[in-house]
Amino acid sequence: MAGTKGKQKTVRDMILSLGLIGLMAGVIYLFIPHDDHAPDLKRVDYRVELLTARRAAGYPVAAPEGLPDTWKATSVRFRGDHFDAWHLGFHDPEGQYVAIEQSTQKASVLIDEASQGAEATKVTQRIGGRTWQRYTGGRYDALVLEDKGSTTVVTGTASFARLTTMAEALKTR
Repeated sequence: MAGTKGKQKTVRDMILSLGLIGLMAGVIYLFIPHDDHAPDLKRVDYRVELLTARRAAGYPVAAPEGLPDTWKATSVRFRGDHFDAWHLGFHDPEGQYVAIEQSTQKASVLIDEASQGAEATKVTQRIGGRTWQRYTGGRYDALVLEDKGSTTVVTGTASFARLTTMAEALKTR
């Protein structure tokens, strides 16, 4: 009988210890702050990179003009060593992503990379006196303008209405 009592006490102590650990974990969880919203993205100033790209690129580099402050520039990059690749990323007023990608890279490669595999549709639209081709995809949609020596892709998670707003705002100098 003496052996049985020792085993019961060990099991009881183990259950009490697990209960105490669970209680302490719950208390710690309650006192640790939880912030479940997405982090606020910093607005970037892209003016210097834009001037650099416009001087160095072999095509007219496009950037938006006249967009409201609710459009937040979040990323910018110019790679002269990689097909004069210009990238400018924004968050639109609804929190969706919109990017401008321009390059002298082969159009099919640039479009596939920028739109994350979106496929061409038969739909075109006139924006700023030019014909843009619509692409749809699982994650990104895109508007594509193929020009002499370069391709411009306006792409992202935003609706075609927002992509159109961005394409309408694009200016070259």
